[in-house]
Amino acid sequence: MAAADKPELIVAADAEALAQAAAERVMARIAANAGRIAICLTGGSSPKKLYQLLGGDAWRGKIPWDRVHWFIGDERFVPESDPLNNMAVARATFLDRNAPSGHIHPIPTAAESPDQSAETYARELQAFYGSGSLDPARPLFDLILMGAGPDGHTASLFPGYPEIEEMQRWVVGVPKANVAPFVPRVSLTLPVLASCREMLFEIAGHDKQPILTRLLNGETLPAVRARSNGETVWLVDQAALPEEIRGPR
Repeated sequence: MAAADKPELIVAADAEALAQAAAERVMARIAANAGRIAICLTGGSSPKKLYQLLGGDAWRGKIPWDRVHWFIGDERFVPESDPLNNMAVARATFLDRNAPSGHIHPIPTAAESPDQSAETYARELQAFYGSGSLDPARPLFDLILMGAGPDGHTASLFPGYPEIEEMQRWVVGVPKANVAPFVPRVSLTLPVLASCREMLFEIAGHDKQPILTRLLNGETLPAVRARSNGETVWLVDQAALPEEIRGPR
């Protein structure tokens, strides 16, 4: 799928079925790469069930942990011990018990500022990739997990904020969030998020129905502008669907 194409829409029955479908797509991307694998995680509430599945007995034995590296698309600029820290949630849920410590790549939040944190993470991504320039033919990530906030933001790229227009830097500091929690953020930029074989949005729950309606209507919100150079998939559950299109698909 080209970046300009509409995303593929896949509807799951409920949040549990959505997490199962997401886990299957993660495993399919892992199986498609016999070498080093890079997966970029997301924060928020949407991926928690997925993370529990990946760390559970039925799934963790299928993951070649020695070949998978785990990154994150954005972070709240809070200490790693803070409950608001996105990667800390992923680590506690499934990573620390399974992944080699050197394969977990959190955004550093002990820096003096979000901008410094962004610069450090950009260098880490570039070192992992082996270049300071992205080649569309050689994606940085096998899979990126994404979500959509109530204002249409994705990662920590908020509508109307200058960071959404950044096309040169790999990672940016975001001094002010548009939605709660109102803490500074650090976020990958659109070009870096696009450097993946698959971008997988998880959108679940009745409270996501208003924003999904806007996204499906094509509003130029960050979650609409975020596109993979490969495949972009919106995985949603029935509860999130607008009333006019809800039902068996």
